[in-house]
Amino acid sequence: MKPLAPLAALAVIAAPAPLAAREAVLAIPPGTAAEVAIGIARATDASIVIADPALGRTRVPGLKGRMDAEEAVRKLAKASGMQAVRVGPGAWRLVAAPPKRPSLLARARPARPVPVAARPPSAPVTEAEGTPITVTASKRDLLFQQVAGQVTLLDGARLEAGGVGGTERITQRAATVSSTYLGSGRNKLFIRGIADSSFTGPTQATVGQYFGDLRLSYNAPDPDLRLSDMERVEILEGPQGTLYGAGSLGGIIRLVPRAPEPGETLLIVSGGASAIAKGEPGGDAHATVNLPLSGETATLRLNLDAATLGGYIDKPVIGRRDVNRTNIFSGRAALRLDLAPDWTADVILLGQDTEARDSQYADRSGVRGRLGSSAQVPEGSRAQYGQAQLVVSGRLGEVRLKSSTGFGAQDLAERYDATMPGGAPRLFRQRNEMRMIANETRLWQPAGAGRFGWVLGTSIIDNRNTLTRALGEGVVPAPSADLGAGGTVSSPATPSFAAIPAATGVRNTVFEITGYGEASYRVLPALTLSAGLRVTRVELGGAGEDVSVQRALAGAAITAERRETAILPAASALLDIGSNARAYLRYQEGFRPGGLAVAGDFVRQFRSDHARTVELGTGWGLPGRGAFDIGASLSYTRWRDIQADFIDDGGLPSTANIGNGRIWAASVNGSARIAGPLRLEFGATLNDSNVDEPVIVPLTRLSRIPNIARFSGRAGLRWSRDFADGTRIEAEGWASYVGKSRLGIGPELGDLQGDYLDSGAIVRWGRDNAGLTLSVTNLADVVGNRFALGTPFATGRAQITPLQPRTVRIGFDTRF
Repeated sequence: MKPLAPLAALAVIAAPAPLAAREAVLAIPPGTAAEVAIGIARATDASIVIADPALGRTRVPGLKGRMDAEEAVRKLAKASGMQAVRVGPGAWRLVAAPPKRPSLLARARPARPVPVAARPPSAPVTEAEGTPITVTASKRDLLFQQVAGQVTLLDGARLEAGGVGGTERITQRAATVSSTYLGSGRNKLFIRGIADSSFTGPTQATVGQYFGDLRLSYNAPDPDLRLSDMERVEILEGPQGTLYGAGSLGGIIRLVPRAPEPGETLLIVSGGASAIAKGEPGGDAHATVNLPLSGETATLRLNLDAATLGGYIDKPVIGRRDVNRTNIFSGRAALRLDLAPDWTADVILLGQDTEARDSQYADRSGVRGRLGSSAQVPEGSRAQYGQAQLVVSGRLGEVRLKSSTGFGAQDLAERYDATMPGGAPRLFRQRNEMRMIANETRLWQPAGAGRFGWVLGTSIIDNRNTLTRALGEGVVPAPSADLGAGGTVSSPATPSFAAIPAATGVRNTVFEITGYGEASYRVLPALTLSAGLRVTRVELGGAGEDVSVQRALAGAAITAERRETAILPAASALLDIGSNARAYLRYQEGFRPGGLAVAGDFVRQFRSDHARTVELGTGWGLPGRGAFDIGASLSYTRWRDIQADFIDDGGLPSTANIGNGRIWAASVNGSARIAGPLRLEFGATLNDSNVDEPVIVPLTRLSRIPNIARFSGRAGLRWSRDFADGTRIEAEGWASYVGKSRLGIGPELGDLQGDYLDSGAIVRWGRDNAGLTLSVTNLADVVGNRFALGTPFATGRAQITPLQPRTVRIGFDTRF
């Protein structure tokens, strides 16, 4: 709900610190302090930071005439009532001016009270009309209107409103992003109709997820990191193979955290309590600390998040109620070191522990009007994620450099009810362990006001993934006697097991070394052409995880090691249509390397898949700005050797190349100012796809690719009002519809899902430094079916993953 102007004020309002700010002729129109600061910075190559979002919204007159950066910053500070503090060559920080000491006369004379009516409320500043939007996911710091492709930008403050959440906040606000719903830390994400399957196995994801410049994982599920203290989230529709390589068939999601702010001491605390209809209560807490350690040369920024999400699924067979409580603890630390003028180093540590005490799926019929599952054993999961990064950034004249190195670890342990009809309770356990070392180093020169811009980079990834499985009898806990009476029951303990044999497991290793480049040239004042190329050398390895599998490998003559080379070209043409409109034509390719997968008692090889996409798009205005903005695109994708998961003869998920397919996708998103501060937002996507050359028996021709609804859309309203006492009220409401889709590949996964409406509303009242929040999700208390799978072993039992019932949260936020 926060406007974009404060966010611009919180960030470094210009490009990275320049070598020397220059004198320039300024012609900057009146606007907010943030907008004028950006104008000064771009004209003089200065770096300007405004830490307080309220000061960034101050209206100031324009600047005209020839002057250097220092003079311009001094005039801006005077006009806005701030103080300019030089923090380096060509770099300033604007802070609140210290209060003036009153004269003796003023102190002796009592102040006359000013009637409230004489202090008209300030005009609401809900937009920064002239603030440039830089898309850092372009890897060339392109302005939004310079990107030939569909880009969705989600404001970090709005994602955090109503309590810190995870990836579900992204799917609620971006119609083109969809997800499976096995549970937090277990889901797969999809963009633009590029979906492979419902399970997370050895296949690489179709969506690349990045924290800054480093990917979060390779062939592991979405870690569902808490989206706290984010500057924004950038979504680029795919393929994005040239810049991002393997695993970006559908696109990329890039989390951009707020950087440490030199010289600023800051504490932000927020929290809330929630109540779920026919479920347990929950709560959440968040804290951000920004602490200078050595003047302006070293700054530490810490983030801590804790949440407990109440359960709402019953398991009457084992006598448990509200079994699916989820506990999440997350932390992040970023240390920024100013090594020299224009050079910084960031050390980043992040981690998250997500424990789901039981599963969140239910039987379609329910249990006595409540959401219930007839599973005979406790299930659940635990997902742990950690990453460490070292990022070095600097400038070499007009050329910029960034090198990011990181180590990531992700462990996911899952439990499924594998009880056969009429049989003894049985439990299936699966553990997925990922370890990844990655480096990306790139040089680039932004196009800016010139004709030519380029980027050159290298990338190295070493990823190891181990999947182990066990199947055996579970000892069921005694039923609780008070379940029927509505009593409160403690969460189930993990069951014990009897004679659990190890099932077939597999280990996959991938080593990638890549070189890539992209350049653009403005051949005409209104026409820019771009081209790029990525060359990736991949070494693949793998092995079974028990002796019987080794025999199966030998008997089937499976090659456990091989090498591949992928060449991914890209080209685009961008046409400026007037000052606010643009149109583009883009061609991109993407791929995923192959690997080894379990099939019954055997391990077999699956091949790499490859996608080629042609996209035609257009846009008007900047997102969330002005009276109206809109973006639309139409794309066609040819996808060969599709990697996907299906259920094998033993009832377990397996992976194979299922054939070739094609996808038509259309999307539109935008916003419009209806009246004053009231703004409408909208988005929709339409997909038509099928697998037209299936190669797996008993698969038949598929009507469409699984997990992708033919139609999805959302609409939202935002409104705000400032009051004379300095307080402000902000409100936001939204509704989204998810159409029908097929669960997966093969007859066992033919169930339909989707066809539901989700909704929510958030209201905040207070000042910039403190406020109270009331939020409600699932306003209509819809049950729905987000995902038609809970356990792959269930037979004769219709499974659904319902929406979380109507939830009311009361929260607060404050900053010091």
